[in-house]
Order: sequence, then C-alpha cells, then structure tokens
Amino acid sequence: MTNEPRLGEFGFAGDDVVVPFQVEPLDMRGRAVQLGPMLDQMLGRHAYPEPVARLLAECIVLTALLGSSVKFDGKFILQTQTDGPVDMLVADFSTPGSMRAYARYDAERLAEAEAARRTSPAELLGGGILAMTIDQGAHTQRYQGIVQLDGASLEEVARIYFRQSEQIPTEVRLSVARQIIPGADGGSEHWRAGGVLAQFLPEAPERLRLPDLPGGDGDEGDVDESVIDGSWMEVLALLATIEADELLDPTIGAERLLYRLFHEHGVVVYPGVPVADDCSCSREKIRSVLDGFSDEEIAESIEDGEIRVTCEFCSTEYTFDPSEFAKSQE
Repeated sequence: MTNEPRLGEFGFAGDDVVVPFQVEPLDMRGRAVQLGPMLDQMLGRHAYPEPVARLLAECIVLTALLGSSVKFDGKFILQTQTDGPVDMLVADFSTPGSMRAYARYDAERLAEAEAARRTSPAELLGGGILAMTIDQGAHTQRYQGIVQLDGASLEEVARIYFRQSEQIPTEVRLSVARQIIPGADGGSEHWRAGGVLAQFLPEAPERLRLPDLPGGDGDEGDVDESVIDGSWMEVLALLATIEADELLDPTIGAERLLYRLFHEHGVVVYPGVPVADDCSCSREKIRSVLDGFSDEEIAESIEDGEIRVTCEFCSTEYTFDPSEFAKSQE
C-alpha cells in the first residue's frame, strides 16, 4: 500500500475554483483556475460550433480570473463588439461566484472562415472593442474600460488593457480543449479550460516602468532595457514555460502548477473562490421588461397565442399570456 498523498487530501481546489496566489519575493500576485463541469454546462446547452465554443471558453476563463478579484457585492462584465464572424462575446461574474456567458455569430460567415481555415481568435473576432465593466449595483456609477481589438488575442488584449488603462504589468495564459473520456459507446467529449493571470505590484512605483507599447506616447525603439524590472522579467520567463495541457490537466491542478513555477521563491496560495453556472434571469425580471412594452410591441411579440422569451445566456424559455400586458384594457 502506498503512503503517497492523493490529489485532494491537502485541500486542492480542483475544478471550477479560482485560486488566488502571491509570490512576495517577486512582488507578484495572481489567480489560477481550471474549469470543468461548469464550462461544459455553459457551452453544451448552446451547441456552438467548435471555433465559437473555444473562443467563448477563453472569454469565460478570463472573466473568472478577473471577476473573482472583485472585493465588493457587484458584477464584472467582459464584452466584445467586433466586425468578425463572431461579433459579440459576453461573460459576466456576479459576486460571490455566479457566472453566465453568451456568444453571437454569423453562421454563414463562420462557415466561410472555417472553409478558408481562418479560425484563429483574431480572425474570428476581427476589429472592434473589448469592454470591461464593473457594476456595483443601484445608486452607483459604473466603471468601464475599453481597449481596441484589432487582430489581437484575448490574452494580448488583457495585457494591453492593464498596461494602458491601469498601468499594471500583467501576464495572462489561457488554454481550452475538448477532453475525451473513454466509454462503452466510444466515449464522451467534455470541455475543459484553464488560465493563469499574474500582475506585478511592487511597493516602489518607479519599478513599474516598462517599455512603451507600439502606438504609445514614446518611441519603442528608444526604450532603455535597464528600466525593465528583473523580478517581473523572471515572472514572464517562468510563465512562458507553461505548456497548454498543464493549464488543463486535472491531475496537476492549480496548486501543483503554481508550485512547479514558483517554489524556489515561496508561493503562497489562498482559499479558492468557487464559480458556478448560475444565470441571473428570472420570470419576474423578464415580466418587468415586458411591462414596459407598448400594446403594439406586445402584439408583435405574440406567436401562436403566446409570448415566448428565451434567455440568451442559459436558454431557459419563459411563456406569458399576452392578456397580462394589455394596457389599453386597464
């Protein structure tokens, strides 16, 4: 009998839990996550074409990493608006850990892109914007940051956003795959995804100085490489060693991956933040929207004597009797 510890015996977070961590000697903090059953449910109910599902999965991972850092009751929303075959991605995180997501795409343009093998994230998204919004609820002002999406992956866009808008050096690694589980009928396929986000947060502000981004105020060619902090460069070098399957492999897990990367510096892992497939839609919320419709709009919404509304996020269908909204009879 072996005495070796098994996965889970020492509080491994496992799937669908965001793991915050810190490497103090490198002035770095971050979060790591592996998504399994939650992601499979979110993607499976829509039957998205594979390129769309992969892209939305990246969006969900990134939203989980960013949204789980919110320290107050509220919502973090990540949304793209672009001119590519996949013209909109939306994912939101509601504290303490509810998530939902949706993708909109042009089936004809997507088929053309697949036929031409133009299915990279940049080619599917095209040009446009990515918006990150923090909503603290009623009676508060929303905070929104916007960055251009012009041929960049979601990983690169996140780096650019934090570099330009927040002045925080940030590195993001994302990975998505379909896992085949053997079975009697040839096995079954399930989506998995993983990600790591790291940010350089030294106490001395002057250590944040990094080379200017292309198109910035400075001249990239004139950057003095000596201003690049050695600690952050070491973080980048270590994160660059991550293989895509390491971010996904449930036998490795977030904690073991973090140990592999940063054990020489002493990585500290904090209690995880569970995330769940939990849409915020409800019959009451949809009814309140329909209450604002005019009689003409209600009439246009009737099909076979009923009003049917399907949530774009969770695909739940709600049915209403049109007579409930007949304002002219009140």
